[in-house]
Amino acid sequence: MRDVNMVQSMKKSNKEFYTAQELADKLSLNVMTIYRYIDRGTLKAYKIGKEFRIEKDEFEKFLNKAKIK
Repeated sequence: MRDVNMVQSMKKSNKEFYTAQELADKLSLNVMTIYRYIDRGTLKAYKIGKEFRIEKDEFEKFLNKAKIK
């Protein structure tokens, strides 16, 4: 029930979210690499049921930290 409420509030928030697979596809990485980033805390995510959702803003922060100056 908690997962259902979280999904509903995420939809109402007008925020964009990606799945781990979507990010893996965008970055040409294996999805397991994305899961490792989430597990280490390098990439912040919400876990809903068995799926992870990554907020677009969090993904952009992740990319900015990885950027070579």
